Amino acid sequence: MTTESPKVVSIAWGIVEVAGVGRFRDVMLYPGGAREWDWGATGTHHFPGVQPADVADLVSAGATVIVLSRGMDLRLHVMPETERALLDQGVEVHIVQTEEAVRRYNDLAAAGTPVGALIHSTC
Repeated sequence: MTTESPKVVSIAWGIVEVAGVGRFRDVMLYPGGAREWDWGATGTHHFPGVQPADVADLVSAGATVIVLSRGMDLRLHVMPETERALLDQGVEVHIVQTEEAVRRYNDLAAAGTPVGALIHSTC
């Protein structure tokens, strides 16, 4: 099993394509793989936003850096508790607009950093 973080090949409104994995609307990326990010699993909404439960699997997969996208139009928020929980665990956090999140994630992955991300491809 590989522990490399898979590359995002392309991002467009409503579609994230991940090398060797497939296409997603919202995606959870982590060392060794990617899967659909199902907001319903944790009850996530645009506000208050990304919850600590949303990032738990990324940390469990070995991510030492996590990139959280705020959506194409920055409508998705991140709960302060989420950022604090990651920092308390020694995880570096980047919270940025979706296209910047994909660039940052891909750069970190290409450098061999065990990086994870939550990418929201709309609003």
